[in-house]
Amino acid sequence: MKQKPRTVPKFIINLFFIIGIISAIAFRIIIVFENVARQWVRPIWYIGVIGYLIFFLYRYYISEKRRNAVRDFDLINKISNGQKLTEDEKEVSIYLLKSILKSKENINYLIIFILSFIVVAFDIILALIAP
Repeated sequence: MKQKPRTVPKFIINLFFIIGIISAIAFRIIIVFENVARQWVRPIWYIGVIGYLIFFLYRYYISEKRRNAVRDFDLINKISNGQKLTEDEKEVSIYLLKSILKSKENINYLIIFILSFIVVAFDIILALIAP
């Protein structure tokens, strides 16, 4: 019998979301610390790298769990052919949809975009006012 996947608890989702955001901030704030406190650049870089290692390993795990569910239950083929889904297949399909809705990856991407935009603008301003 194939193992039906389950979504992770909300506190786990939030924990990894926070780790991802802290890492994103760390990488983007390096540009500031290069100009105001160089001694902090390397520690902040390590925070960013280690955080991203943890965050992206988690995202890989979630992605693989979703892929395996689709593959193990042959959902694409069954849905494409209009076959009636078993109760297990319906539960797995619901898991996939809930997993997508529960994920905060879209918010994470938006925050990373905004932070990147701000830090590039900040760096350009610093380059213009400081020789």
